[in-house]
Amino acid sequence: MNRVGDNARDGERRLTRLYRSLGPADRDTLLAFGEFLAARGGAPAQETPHPLEPEPLPRPREESVVAAIKRLSRQYHMLDRSAMLNDTSALMGAHVLQGRPASEVIDELEALFARYYAAYREQTAPPPG
Repeated sequence: MNRVGDNARDGERRLTRLYRSLGPADRDTLLAFGEFLAARGGAPAQETPHPLEPEPLPRPREESVVAAIKRLSRQYHMLDRSAMLNDTSALMGAHVLQGRPASEVIDELEALFARYYAAYREQTAPPPG
């Protein structure tokens, strides 16, 4: 067996052990991060003559941070998630590790996605004239 295959299998085993050692909420968080990381590996978005608009997805009254990240990722589907990874991870960590209230973290996530969308609009807006 080649070394790359061994490393991949070892990583899968470690990840499975970690997953099994977590409670349900932490499993959801781990899966959300995995989905987020997998999504950032996609092909870069094609240039469009006009910026794409976000999908209007209202915020539920009761929402977890993981669900908010998923909702905002669907709402702002045109954004490059890899560019947002550090900021999103820091907010998730503030909630999970530091105990910041979900509603505060979700407010900041919404502001974060809005800022990245504003930058996206500036980059994709057609030139004046």
